[in-house]
Amino acid sequence: MHAPHRLALATATAAALTGGLFTVAAAPASAADSVKVARADFNGDGYGDIATEAAGAYVGGLKNAGQVTVMYGGTSGVSGAQHTTLSQNSTGVPGTSEAGDFFGYSEAYGDFNGDGYDDLAVGAPSEKVGSDTNGGTVALLWGSKSGLTGKGVTLADPSPSAHDRWGLTLASGDFDGDGRADLVVGSTATTLYVYRGGFSASGTAPSRTTFTVPIQKGSSDYPFGPLHLAAGDVNGDGRSDLVINGWESSSDYGWNTNYWLPGTSSGLTTSSVRTLKSGIVTGIGDINGDGYGDIVSGVGWDAGKLDDGTPIPDSSTGGRVNITYGSASGPASTAVINQDTGNVPGGSEKGDEFGWDLDLGDVNGDGYQDIAIGSPFEDLGGVADTGQVTVLYGSPSGVNTTSGGQALAQSTAGVPGGDEKGDHFGLDLKLDDVNGDGRADLVVGSDENSGNGSVTYLPSNGTKITPTGSHLTNVGDVGVSTSGTPELGAVFGD
Repeated sequence: MHAPHRLALATATAAALTGGLFTVAAAPASAADSVKVARADFNGDGYGDIATEAAGAYVGGLKNAGQVTVMYGGTSGVSGAQHTTLSQNSTGVPGTSEAGDFFGYSEAYGDFNGDGYDDLAVGAPSEKVGSDTNGGTVALLWGSKSGLTGKGVTLADPSPSAHDRWGLTLASGDFDGDGRADLVVGSTATTLYVYRGGFSASGTAPSRTTFTVPIQKGSSDYPFGPLHLAAGDVNGDGRSDLVINGWESSSDYGWNTNYWLPGTSSGLTTSSVRTLKSGIVTGIGDINGDGYGDIVSGVGWDAGKLDDGTPIPDSSTGGRVNITYGSASGPASTAVINQDTGNVPGGSEKGDEFGWDLDLGDVNGDGYQDIAIGSPFEDLGGVADTGQVTVLYGSPSGVNTTSGGQALAQSTAGVPGGDEKGDHFGLDLKLDDVNGDGRADLVVGSDENSGNGSVTYLPSNGTKITPTGSHLTNVGDVGVSTSGTPELGAVFGD
């Protein structure tokens, strides 16, 4: 099986941080919160924008200093034609670029200051803060009429001695239902910090609360804190809930358990926490149109065991996706799908890592959320690890695994590029409307050109995802250096 490379930044050893391809790649992104607007709009023009990162980018010759890039939507979708790329050396951005900061490793968007423009929270979890190596930092970068300006403030770590890698995980949502975007910040600890929306220009929130979740560390090499956070309204009460992907094992490749925490009028609560099926990345959206958000969790890399601790047969190690449907009382029944389910395109093969990343959005405008699923280690036509994306469509009975599924790769006619070894097409995914037609388009991250990375835009034609009108954006198109392995598109902001 393939090691969970995206988690390498969270390891305690410096060698793992700088060892080569994939050691830079950030944690997977979650699907957009079903309570807030399902797309980022940093310049307020009504078109969805895409925030991505190149956390491994060189800045001023400094390795792994990191950058973030926003590509602005328009009638032709997103490309490098309209973009903003920022580092900690950019005017107004808090801090200074240093080797190994990994600025952009985590991202979350929302209108945190209530001015009508989405803002971007950016984690640099390996930032040295004073004498605290790997203390980590979080920057809030403000949106404006001209887009992400670079003006921002530092969200200071309130308890630096209690953990490392402040900003390792981020999520935004309206957890108390007051109409403002709240922000959750994680680290290597099991304590999460929730900042109520309505930040001042100095970065002060109206309030800050904490809660502790029952997550155990995987081993001395992996973090105590969550692997990933996702926000969405599962019980239909108009407030965001939080799903936490967390370790639950004593070995590197043991199983993991996820948790659901409901939002309330006073914010997130652990009093009604529910245990979910496993997954390393989660998205939330209403697949069956019943008004409740469904929890979709990918188990892309082989976790070694099933949720009950029994070993996974070899035939299952191609990856799987757990879909837990929402209800008025929260998480309800769970369905499991893989590439052997029904007429899902392809077939489960060891090492495909189907479910490595995923996202939800309504591609065809029928009112049912659809799912894009990445299998970046898929071998196609004898080309190893070139990668593929599967799109499955929602219906009144849930995800449709019988008909209509799409398989898209760089060898698909009209898709920019071509299948190459190690491209890992589908490394990260977004389903958002970026061309203003009211339907979700597909944006795909890959490891194009030996880890430089790229972003591919594939629009909806109103019925399905199509290569017609697609664009490929490379690092040079957005001002990112090709030195090292910047991995543009390894994570998209949510």
